[in-house]
Amino acid sequence: MAHFARIDSDNKVQEIIVVNNDVLTDENGAESEALGQAFIASLGMEGTWLQCSYNGSVRGVFPGFGFTYDSERDAFIPPKPYESWVLDEDTCLWEAPVERPTDGDWSWDEQAGAWKEA
Repeated sequence: MAHFARIDSDNKVQEIIVVNNDVLTDENGAESEALGQAFIASLGMEGTWLQCSYNGSVRGVFPGFGFTYDSERDAFIPPKPYESWVLDEDTCLWEAPVERPTDGDWSWDEQAGAWKEA
């Protein structure tokens, strides 16, 4: 199954749908996002629809409601969890400015700018 996300004029994800892979497949057996978009339009579903993937093989991470599509990176980016966090350009995921400890259960304390044991 293939997944498509509808983005609004601000590139925010508004909806995600699933379509059968055979609507994406051309006569040579190759998948085409354009064929999927044409199928979605034929259903009367308007807007900008972009293919995405659960396993991250299409446009990085699988988007959710409120994610943003970044056309320069051609990737979906989750909402920024804290003001101090920075975007990892390779994964398009937000990272804390301080590495999370590997032992125990930790939560981020934005005011302290540090991980606190939960």
